[in-house]
Amino acid sequence: MAGDKGKLVYMVYRAVSYGLSPLLYLHLQWRRLRGLEHPLRWRERFGRPSLPRPPGPLLWFHAVSLGEGMAAIPVIKHCIQQRPDLTILMTTTTTSAFKVIKDELPVGVIYQFAPIDTPAAMDAFLGYWNPNAIFLIESELWPNLILGASRKGITLALLNARMSSKSFKCWSGPVALPLISLMLSKFSLIAPLSTLEAIHFQLLQAPPFCIDFAGDLKYAVGDVCFSKKEIRSVEDLQLQLVNRPVWMAASIHKGEEEVMLGVHKVLMQMYPNMLTIIVPRHPQQGQQIAIEVQKEGLNVSLRSRDERICQRTNIYVVDTLGELRSLYKLTPIAVIGGSFLPGLAGHNISEAAAAGCAVLTGHYVGHFSHMVVKMQQSNPLSVLKVSGEGELIEALSELFDDAEVLGAHRMAAKQAFLSLSSRVLTNIWNLINSYVLEKTFCPEIR
Repeated sequence: MAGDKGKLVYMVYRAVSYGLSPLLYLHLQWRRLRGLEHPLRWRERFGRPSLPRPPGPLLWFHAVSLGEGMAAIPVIKHCIQQRPDLTILMTTTTTSAFKVIKDELPVGVIYQFAPIDTPAAMDAFLGYWNPNAIFLIESELWPNLILGASRKGITLALLNARMSSKSFKCWSGPVALPLISLMLSKFSLIAPLSTLEAIHFQLLQAPPFCIDFAGDLKYAVGDVCFSKKEIRSVEDLQLQLVNRPVWMAASIHKGEEEVMLGVHKVLMQMYPNMLTIIVPRHPQQGQQIAIEVQKEGLNVSLRSRDERICQRTNIYVVDTLGELRSLYKLTPIAVIGGSFLPGLAGHNISEAAAAGCAVLTGHYVGHFSHMVVKMQQSNPLSVLKVSGEGELIEALSELFDDAEVLGAHRMAAKQAFLSLSSRVLTNIWNLINSYVLEKTFCPEIR
């Protein structure tokens, strides 16, 4: 009975998404004019391919944006090592992800923009690429994708599965619950981030036998080798920071720059030679941050303009994409943004920990709370949560003043990361192999 209701809700969703297709086309054209869609490859969003499909079996990995896409890359590399006979297709939704991920993927991986979840776009995409299995990263639960793939007999997996409290509440409603229950029943594997996430999926009627744990893939992002280009970039900047107290505010959202500038002005009275590095979450905000800094009478350099850091530079704004991981190598202290204002949900702290930074974050960490808790359980000094500008100033001044305290926090963060990341890729590969590949390619493997 519940299955019938779910199918009915899906038929309504499919009809509505079909009817909205012309409006979605206009919406994407508007986004393209604003620079939010790729100017040449926007047709991929309607399931129109720009590359040929190679013969043979193909695995499709899909992530919505940069963070999720970066989490998928170590898994893709591991899959290629273990099964070089398989073709890998990678999709993301955003242009910011495209600009970074296209250069991070191994040779031979096909990159496309993900189709919007309309019947025509998704059917065209699935019909052309005809993947043998689909790996969705974190929370990409789209009805036309999932149920369309299931109709074609494609194996489905949800990796690093998470669901915010808000999404869980929405899906738990009387109308949405039959649909999400139907969708989750089509998965062969759901690998949740935490026990809480697993409970959420079980309450939404996901089959218990398909839920298994591997660890957080975002730990694998921090445990990767740097390219020669990244190393040269870090070494060049490192020379410009000699003998200066440095801290970095990373992934700063709109509004948080005011908090960081307030902290900088107070600390500069105590440490006149101090440099603050600000990395906005969205690079286009860098110009506005620079204007605000200059209004305060401070000297600012912009990364996008290749402006060097000199002794007079107070604040360095890194308004570029894809450099955050290597930037963590520059500074002993990393303050992770997206966590200092209500309504935000934090960001990945494992990359800073992997680089051996002393890691600080605000209280609004959202779905990254499990990561904070796990790291603090591994070592209480690994992550320092502060509440607002005053506590952040106090914490930073202590780290600047006491080299032993700073060293202890840096070592704790690194140790916690190593402990939590040690078997993530092995664990996720074992799940992929047993729950997905053996089911999909049983004759080939056995």
